Amino acid sequence: MTEAKTNDSETDDLETFRSETRAWLEANCPPEMRKPVASDTDVFWGGRNAKFASEPQRVWFERMRDKGWTVPDWPKEYGGGGLSAAEHKVLRAEMAKMGARPPLSSFGIWMLGPALLKYGNEAQKQEHLPKIAAGLIRWCQGYSEPNAGSDLASLQTRADSDGDDFIINGQKIWTSYANYADWIFCLVRTDPAAKKHDGISFILFDMTSKGVSTKPILLISGYSPFCETFFDNVRVPKSHVVGTVNRGWDVAKYLLQHERAMISGMGERGVGRPLGQIAADSIGTDAQGRLDDAMLRSQISTFEVDEAALAACAERAVDLAKAGQAHPAFSSAMKYYGTELNKRRYEILMSAGGVDALEWESERSKQGARPRAWLRTKANSIEGGTSEVMLGIVAKRILDLPGA
Repeated sequence: MTEAKTNDSETDDLETFRSETRAWLEANCPPEMRKPVASDTDVFWGGRNAKFASEPQRVWFERMRDKGWTVPDWPKEYGGGGLSAAEHKVLRAEMAKMGARPPLSSFGIWMLGPALLKYGNEAQKQEHLPKIAAGLIRWCQGYSEPNAGSDLASLQTRADSDGDDFIINGQKIWTSYANYADWIFCLVRTDPAAKKHDGISFILFDMTSKGVSTKPILLISGYSPFCETFFDNVRVPKSHVVGTVNRGWDVAKYLLQHERAMISGMGERGVGRPLGQIAADSIGTDAQGRLDDAMLRSQISTFEVDEAALAACAERAVDLAKAGQAHPAFSSAMKYYGTELNKRRYEILMSAGGVDALEWESERSKQGARPRAWLRTKANSIEGGTSEVMLGIVAKRILDLPGA
């Protein structure tokens, strides 16, 4: 009887939280922030040099920041909202219902923050987590190298000991938004004589440090977030190493789980118009009000079922992670499914648009937004680990297949 009363009380508390959250969001989320993102300028990344695209964007960010809801489930002492797993789930659901955009996009939130919470010392947590939560520092990720992509542990960027500092030399590639980032979380080799998965350290440093330079990489879409990043005798205090020196692979693997889960989210149901409605703009509808192309109707229906399945799977993954029961390789399955699904989404959009969808420069096509986005999705199955590598991880670590 006592347990039943406790469960009833928890349910009542959660429903109270839901109604209060809904009311707060309705009162504080500007109408402009309930619309689909139209371009990169609609996304607020924070950072030292950040500028708001609009007054509603600023208002929404500052209100959510002050509430602690840029990172709702982080502890309050680090700038978070201190929400329980159940409360965080309610908040996400209520934001999704009204189409509310995230107030802040950040590699610090999606990747570095979880790694610091698990592996960082208290000084590192106090130094970096509140700044991430407040959008004060924009981070980038220094993992891949020209000769260390899928085989990341073959990285050769060196960090040589010099008293209380490391001297870093080497190159990273595909460093997303490195030309805009303030700091980098970076994998470096601190023991060249060790086996390739050993002797690697996870270190943080300022991108304005002497010897750091970046060079953007242009993609076929005409736009790219990627850069080459170069380190030439960059001096970094050893105190900036997260976790143990030469044990950075442990931190790197943990962070990759969060990165792959983040990337998989691009396959989830968005807040924009349904695919069927977008397709109807070009193709039209039949006498019954259905999309006037039976084959495309079938493709969209199948896609939306798979999209809903991914969203349900993502919710389950979050619940398992919060409960400490998540399989460490499950993020690889999610990453594979989410990125392949996002590629399907844009294949359908291109099919629905017909020849008009190929327009690249005309005003009607808004400077080729659709074909550029379609081409950009081709990188989804490469970044964060290729689809082939993800399938290999699933085969070996989840399915335990012979010979995997």
